[in-house]
Amino acid sequence: MTKKTRRKAKASGKGAARKSTAVKARRTDDELSELLTRLTAAVPSPQCELDHRDAWQLLTATILAAQSTDKIINTVTPELFRRWPTPADLAAAPREDVEKAVFRTGFFRNKAKAIQNCSQALVDHHGGEVPRTIEEMVKLPGVARKTANVVLGVAYGISSGIVVDTHVKRVARLLGMTDSDRPEQIERDLQEQLPEQLWIEGGHRILLHGRYLCLAKKPDCARCPLNELCSARQAEPEGSWQDRATHEASLFVYRPGSGEGS
Repeated sequence: MTKKTRRKAKASGKGAARKSTAVKARRTDDELSELLTRLTAAVPSPQCELDHRDAWQLLTATILAAQSTDKIINTVTPELFRRWPTPADLAAAPREDVEKAVFRTGFFRNKAKAIQNCSQALVDHHGGEVPRTIEEMVKLPGVARKTANVVLGVAYGISSGIVVDTHVKRVARLLGMTDSDRPEQIERDLQEQLPEQLWIEGGHRILLHGRYLCLAKKPDCARCPLNELCSARQAEPEGSWQDRATHEASLFVYRPGSGEGS
């Protein structure tokens, strides 16, 4: 076999593998129903873990949360919103002061610019209010579909789509719900498999499952309630899936005061 022939055969093999993965990415209705039943038991009351009192605070916090953690953001935003309690106040603040206020979130210069430009756009084009459509949201500076879906879903209860962050991307692939690496395609795949009324809570359940149990570096497969449904599991399940779901539910701290108007 010549080198050219071997290259063609190797390329053909890669294509076959991709096609096989795509077939696995579609579960039967019964399998999907079982997966959602277990996930609901494991994460019965999914909550956004970014503290906020209204849609604008959530929007600002979500922008700041890029490449950071919710815990860090929740230590920064109270003082940020105390000093500048409205979009107009934040937009008009000295950039240097805002940079100092968000320093601990990382990439503080870019983030200070982003939240000020976004706030200014709200003042200029939306009367200081966060819009309620995905089309208007993604036109705001610093806002892409993930951020827009977070705000519309959590603050307004609008099923504009499904949040796809690094956790959702990883878990959805492990569970065979998608074979894509692209957030836009992953969102479409999940939308096809989840009823629209579950886009908000279902997507957030997948996110929290990835954040607390199906960890990137050390997934707790033995105590995962989805173990039997996951072809990527790295350990045999311990006990019943119901017991494992109860364990996962105990990992979450449900805190009052992290929703709109609270």
